[in-house]
Amino acid sequence: MATQDKKIGAASSTVLAQAQALPPPSLSELVILLSAMLLTMAMHFSYFAPWVTGLIVLFASWRLLLNIKGWSMPKVWLLWGLNLLGIGSIYLQHGTLFGRDASVAFLALMIALKFMETNSRRDFVVLIFAGYFFSITTFLFSQSLLLGFYLLVPVFVLTASLVGSSYPQGTMALSLRLRTTTALLLHGLPIMLLLFLFFPRVPGPLWGVPQDAYKSMSGLSDEMEPGSISELSLSPAVAFRAEFEQGIPAAHLLYWRGPVLNQFDGRRWQQAAPATEPEALSERTPEQASQLNYSVTLEPHNRRWLFMLDMPLTLPDNARFSPSRQVLADKPVRTRMRYAATSQTQYRLAAELNPQTRALTLQLPASGNPRSRALAQQWQGQAPQAVIKTALNMLHEQGFIYTLSPPPLGSDSVDDFLFNSKRGFCEHYASSFVFLMRAAGIPARVVLGYQGGEINPVGRYLIVRQSSAHAWAEVWLQDQGWVRVDPTAAVSPTRVERGLNFALPDEAVLPLMARPEFPLLHKLYQNWDAVNNGWNQWVLGYNQQRQLELFSRLTGKKVDWSWLISSMLIGLFSILGLLSLLLFRRSRGKSTPLQRLYQDYLRRLAKLGIHSHPSESPTALAQRASQQLPQHAQTLQEITSLYLALRYGMPRSAQTVAEFRLWIEKLKP
Repeated sequence: MATQDKKIGAASSTVLAQAQALPPPSLSELVILLSAMLLTMAMHFSYFAPWVTGLIVLFASWRLLLNIKGWSMPKVWLLWGLNLLGIGSIYLQHGTLFGRDASVAFLALMIALKFMETNSRRDFVVLIFAGYFFSITTFLFSQSLLLGFYLLVPVFVLTASLVGSSYPQGTMALSLRLRTTTALLLHGLPIMLLLFLFFPRVPGPLWGVPQDAYKSMSGLSDEMEPGSISELSLSPAVAFRAEFEQGIPAAHLLYWRGPVLNQFDGRRWQQAAPATEPEALSERTPEQASQLNYSVTLEPHNRRWLFMLDMPLTLPDNARFSPSRQVLADKPVRTRMRYAATSQTQYRLAAELNPQTRALTLQLPASGNPRSRALAQQWQGQAPQAVIKTALNMLHEQGFIYTLSPPPLGSDSVDDFLFNSKRGFCEHYASSFVFLMRAAGIPARVVLGYQGGEINPVGRYLIVRQSSAHAWAEVWLQDQGWVRVDPTAAVSPTRVERGLNFALPDEAVLPLMARPEFPLLHKLYQNWDAVNNGWNQWVLGYNQQRQLELFSRLTGKKVDWSWLISSMLIGLFSILGLLSLLLFRRSRGKSTPLQRLYQDYLRRLAKLGIHSHPSESPTALAQRASQQLPQHAQTLQEITSLYLALRYGMPRSAQTVAEFRLWIEKLKP
């Protein structure tokens, strides 16, 4: 018996040693972790400075070599030095340690430095959860559907690394790791969907977004000079999408009105302070046939203006009209915005012009562009309609060319364009036309916006890109008010009727998606854009209003926040209750050999007068039993230690379970 006890004791000591001294993560675990972290950071590499990307790759490679070569980990003083060097470099690069770009780069460097002191399973888990958090920061730069799909890859690899790092038996088989990771993510999918649908949406973000997150947003500016819009026309980025209730109107009606520019300094047009007396509201015709009902999904552009067809009859929430009838939001548009709109295609705006607005829209610099002034003075005394026709005929008949690459203009930009180069884009024609009108005594102003758009037949909506940016003129006529005149149409009617891609010569550089010579690619893109539009509408655009509308349609009654909160809580508790029931039934229905042996151990203790409590741990039970049964203290300790090791810390085998049974059989009354 003594010999048997010694064998059992030796075996138990070996098992406990294996359980308590788990090996550090293997090389394969390190490779998986580093791969997951680099995949998570890869989407930021285009935003980081090159030296930040280089350091991240360097630290990951260095850490891998430490494991392969068996080198010792870096000293603490070296890590602190690298840390301070990284902080200083980021400050020099960005001028701050706060804000989107600086903070994300700083976090990435700190995680990369953490590689250099990661050598235990605990360190692995810390890095993995840091990777989960870092993956969320990607949405500060983009929220596209492609990015959402991509992030599934690093999240899966991070979870696989977490599963492997939590495996107590050492290296985990690849097939088991993949099955476990997939099961974990699939188990979380129902709760994720439930929270997405039911969690009450609050207006605006839950936390503030750094101000520099908006600096890269593109779109129209509040000023115009030669070349400003032609540069924007090279961008394939989507400005907004529009859906029409009665079908998409003809192209010549698609003037999306934006900033109105009144002040001219000889080269640059800018917005002016509004007149002290507001203009009269639009006086529209009673014909309902000229009304257009539509909705706009506007991409963020960090400006306040909302683009609508002229002339808007309704205003979105938290928006107002400017004196020039431009629609302005209460704050800059920094998130995707959807709003319904109604516009009138037949209207009369400001039939009477107040003196302040008249003076503002006749303003010209005191000097400059003498030839253009002299030409316009020859037209004075004629009817305004005749002056407009004369100017448009000049642009149409005197060899003007519509091009994206006009030559640079001199200090007298209008003269240089009208009498020398005669080559320009829409801003050249709008600027020179308004100058001529003002010099002839006709109130006029420049309007920026977008003209036309690309019809997507897949989703039956209109895509308006930055490449559709346009400038035109508005002139004021007695008894007619402000009337739109597009001087570009006099030079290139195709621009208005068919779009920019058909109006420019073949050698013009246009965005790939705007070029007609790739029909198959264009069709594929239209299908993809329809999918992406659904992502924008139903995932990114799933705001408070759309949430309430969805559940109102599903339930057939109007719902509010209290209903959503109650439904969410009921759903969560129902899922948790169902999972608990399944786990309880599984635990009651099946038991392992180890659990059956432990139940035999508890029955033997009961025969000795020691009854276990449901809330009592195995260790607490052994301590209490040892006090009442001192003659069995060693046996109780060995049984408890071996049970905990087998249950939570070591692989089970027939031999170790048999040894556990031998200890239990020693416990006799």
